[in-house]
Amino acid sequence: MTGGIGSARRETGDGVTSGSIPSQRTASDAYRVSDDQLHSARMVVARNSSGSEDLRELLDMLGLISSTPDLPPPVSR
Repeated sequence: MTGGIGSARRETGDGVTSGSIPSQRTASDAYRVSDDQLHSARMVVARNSSGSEDLRELLDMLGLISSTPDLPPPVSR
């Protein structure tokens, strides 16, 4: 069994599925993400968007870029 987007389950080389569920985040943790997490999130959105305008809109809706160039994105480190 192979996990889909957002799945915590992973298939090992011998066909055994393993994984762990990450702990629940609190409201105070909502904006605490690492640079790697930001990059990974942007890459997932980019791979699944249908074009540049779709990509820009999705990144803005998710808070991964700022709709105003003068301001930082809502989700940052």
